[in-house]
Amino acid sequence: MTQKPNLAEQFGDALRDHGIVAAITALVGGAIALLAAVTRKAFTNDAMLARLDKELSAERDRVDRRRAEDRETDADRLARIETDMRAMRDLMFEAFRRGRSD
Repeated sequence: MTQKPNLAEQFGDALRDHGIVAAITALVGGAIALLAAVTRKAFTNDAMLARLDKELSAERDRVDRRRAEDRETDADRLARIETDMRAMRDLMFEAFRRGRSD
């Protein structure tokens, strides 16, 4: 008469028979999980770099607009200074001419 194995013996036989398959499955699953984590990190870094590039471009545009405004303001100021200098030169020349003719 053959004796039926109990639950613990059946569990031990199953573990012994399928242990290598379970190890390979765990290894493949771990590799897939690692690949997913690396891929997610890469896409996160790409998204961060894209956002940084966008912000840097916006900052450059803002600085360029500011510089253009500053150049325009400086040009206006220099034009007023040149006008004042020309007016002062003409005034001095006129005063010099009048002083000589008297």
